[in-house]
Parts: sequence; C-alpha cells; structure tokens
Amino acid sequence: MNQPNQLTIPAAPRVAVVLPCYKVTRHILGVIASIGPEVSAIFAVDDCCPDGSGKLVQAQCQDPRVTVVFHSENQGVGGAVMSGYRAAIEAGCDIIVKVDGDGQMDPALLPDFIAPIVSGEADYTKGNRFFDLEQIGQMPPMRLFGNAMLSLLTKLSSGYWNLFDPTNGYTAIHADAARHLPFHKISKRYFFETDMLFRLNTLHAVVVDVPMDASYGDEVSNLKISKIVTEFAFKHLRNFGKRVFYNYYLRNMSLASIQAPLGLLLFLFGSIYGGWHWYHSASMGQATPAGTVMLSALPILMGMQLLLAFLAQDIASVPRRPIHKNQRARRREVRHA
Repeated sequence: MNQPNQLTIPAAPRVAVVLPCYKVTRHILGVIASIGPEVSAIFAVDDCCPDGSGKLVQAQCQDPRVTVVFHSENQGVGGAVMSGYRAAIEAGCDIIVKVDGDGQMDPALLPDFIAPIVSGEADYTKGNRFFDLEQIGQMPPMRLFGNAMLSLLTKLSSGYWNLFDPTNGYTAIHADAARHLPFHKISKRYFFETDMLFRLNTLHAVVVDVPMDASYGDEVSNLKISKIVTEFAFKHLRNFGKRVFYNYYLRNMSLASIQAPLGLLLFLFGSIYGGWHWYHSASMGQATPAGTVMLSALPILMGMQLLLAFLAQDIASVPRRPIHKNQRARRREVRHA
C-alpha cells in the first residue's frame, strides 16, 4: 500500500559567528553580548593578541555558545578567520558569519546576511556601506576614495563586477562553499577580503552585497595605507592573470579566449610601431607619413574593440547559480540511489 506523501520541513540552519580578536579588549564582550539567539556557536579567535583578548573572553564571558581558539603566532585577520571557518565546519555549522571584534559591525544585521544564503540566492554575502548615499558622509574622505579605487581593482581581479566595497569584512558564507576554499593559499593579512572574492570566483560561487550603514567609533585601525598600496597592486594583477587563465583557458574556452590575447597583441603592436615611427620622424624633423599613421592606428583601434568585447563577456560571466544548492542536490541523489 502506497504511503501518502509527507511534507518535509527543512531544519533551521546552524549558524556560527567567527570573531577575530586582536587588540579588541574594549569591545569584544559587548559584541558577543549583542549576538542574537539565531546563532548557535561563536568562535572567538585570539590571534596572539598582546592584550589577551581570548583570555578576557574565557574569564568574563558566560555565554555557553562561545569557544575561544588561540593562535601561538599572529597570523593576521585572514589567518584568524580561516581558523574560525575550520572550527565551525568541524562543529557541523551550516552558515558561518564573520564579525569583527572591534564593535564596528552591528550583530543585529546578522539575519540580513544569512537570508540570501538560506533562500538559496547566494553562497557568500558581504556588506556594502555605499548603498545608502545619505550615510556615505559618515565615512572619512580618504577611506571613501580608497574604497572606490579598491572596488574598481577588485572588480577586475575577482570578476565580481556586481559588487562594491570589497574591503568590507562583514561577511557570511555557506559551509559547503567554505570547505572548498584553499585555506592555506588565502592571503592572511589585509588583502584577505579581496583574495576571498578571487578564490570564490574560481569556485563559481554566487556573491551578493548586503546594504549596511558605515559606522566609525573609537576603534583603532592597524592598517597603514602607505605600506600596502604596492602590495595590493601586485596582488590584484596576479589574481587577474590567474582568474583569466583559470576561467578562459584551463576550465573553459570561448570567443573571449581569443579576443583577449588578440586584442592585446594588436594594441601593443600598434602602440609600439606608432611610437617608434613618431619618435624617428620627430628626431629627423619630418612629418610621419599618413600610411604609417594608419598602420599604427588601425591595430590600436581593433585591439581596443577586442579588449572591450572581452571585458563585456567577462562582466556577463558573473556566477549566478549558487554552488551549495548543487551540492545539496547531489547528496540527495546519492542518498536515494
């Protein structure tokens, strides 16, 4: 006799919060106290904090959800988050939210970051402080300009053209996406958030922005802009080259795979050929022949058109199908096989 179909109600996801702790003794207890009941586990990662943030949490925090993870050596914010991810995955958590321990990030926004992942719209969510134009005035001018420039570079290097505010550290990720990340390769220091986006793109993970307000209090930033400009520029260039190779040559081939190198070659040929003949003619006091100008200009124009076509294809290739949904479906197929 056939059994009647029964409605299966999915269990609520188990949510974990990762708190990197480094010189946050003034704020960490308040941050933990403001984390709501929707969170099942909290992992405070003491990144060899000289102020003893982890020991403070152990001594004064009575929240049973809290586990303190200690680093014997300082690994940077990226290293602390990766340790928290590992601990959350081992604990069987489904969604992992990263919140800084300095009080900049409002834990009341946690449901907003979790919702797109629970609904199957995203694998990874991140904050965007530029969404509300009325609130942007709270951001220091230099930080506003720096974030705008970093956002442009990150779009190129990560391939997520639909995102902004790349250095925003308020993030959430599905455990099925997190466990496929190469933890040992992700940048451990201030390039961490940007490098995460690059790694997620190589997995074809879906990333969405979550609007949030900018908030700046008495927290102290350890970031020195003058020391990281060159480092960031090099790493963006490196990640862009890797992403193009992975997505357009190693894993897949398309028309864009031809447009990029051909466009670059034509543009360089036209620029070098034209530049050399212009210099030669100028040194001789002669006008550059019209034929030489055309032979230089045409490759430059064709090269620019091909590079723009590649860019359009790259923008249209932003991942749109969450990978954690595919993995859940495959696991159900295996169970029913």
